[in-house]
Amino acid sequence: MRPLDFGNPRPRQDGLSRRGFLTSSVAGGFALAAGPAAATTITTDTEGLVAGDVMIPVDDGEIPAYRAMPAEGEGFPLLLVVQEIFGVHEHIRDVCRRYAKRGYCAIAPAMFVRQGDVSKMADIDTILSEVVARVPDAQVMRDLDATVAHAGGLASVDATRLGIIGFCWGGRTVWLYAHHNPSVKAGVAYYGLVDGMQSAIKPRDPVDIAAALSVPVLGLYAGADAYIQRDALRAMRTELLKSDSGSHIVVFPGVDHGFNADYRPTYDEAAADYARKLAGDWLRERGV
Repeated sequence: MRPLDFGNPRPRQDGLSRRGFLTSSVAGGFALAAGPAAATTITTDTEGLVAGDVMIPVDDGEIPAYRAMPAEGEGFPLLLVVQEIFGVHEHIRDVCRRYAKRGYCAIAPAMFVRQGDVSKMADIDTILSEVVARVPDAQVMRDLDATVAHAGGLASVDATRLGIIGFCWGGRTVWLYAHHNPSVKAGVAYYGLVDGMQSAIKPRDPVDIAAALSVPVLGLYAGADAYIQRDALRAMRTELLKSDSGSHIVVFPGVDHGFNADYRPTYDEAAADYARKLAGDWLRERGV
C-alpha cells in the first residue's frame, strides 16, 4: 500500500442525487477494498444489546448510522465512533458492539454517504481520490453534531458524558471534532494523520489546532507507520504542550498503521489489546 496522498482536490459538485442520499444505508460486511477478512477477525455478538442501522436527521436530509447500546438500563454515556476510509463496514460496526457491551451507546455515522459508496470500490486509490478527498471537514463536523443531537434525544442516553473514538481517517477527525465541540469529555485517536491533508475543504490539520485544544485526546500511534512520520508526531506533541487539554500521544514500537484492524494483516494483537485498555481507561477516567 502506498503512502496516503490526498492532494489538493476540488469539492465534488455532483455527489449523490437527493433521492439516493435520502435512501442510503450502512453497508453490511467488509468493504471490498479492505480485502478478505483475516482469521484474526473479531466478531462481537448482539446478546444483551439493541444494535442496528438508524437514520440521523441532518440539514440536507438524513444520513445512515450504525448504533449499538445495552438493551436495558439508562444513563449510557454517548460514544461517537468515526470510521476508517472503508466506511461504516463490519469492523466499525463491531467496534460499536464492543463498546456497547461496556455500557455505552456507541454510534457510527456514515461520513461519506454524499460523496459515494466506498464499500463497493475495489481499491484504496479510488476511495481516496473519488470520495475521501472530496469530503469537507465542515460537513463532517455538522454531521457529528447532528449525531450527538439525535442520540442525545434518547431517554436512556446521557449525552453530557460524550466521547469520541476514531481510526485512521477517523483518528484525524477525532482531533478536529474535539476542537470543534468543547463539550466532548474525552477522545481517542487511533493513528490519525496530524498534518498533510490541508486543502480548500480541509483548511486545518490537527497540528494547526493542537495548541488551542481544551478536550483531552489520547493519540494511539504506530512506530512503524509509513503514513505518519515521527517528525509530524513530534510537532503535534510540541503544540499539545501549549494547550491545557492534557492530551497525550502513545507510540507503539514496531507495529504498523492499522494495528487495531483485526480483519487485516496489519493487526497486532498485543498492541491492540493494550491500546484498548488505555482507551477504555482514558474515557472512563474523564467521565465518559
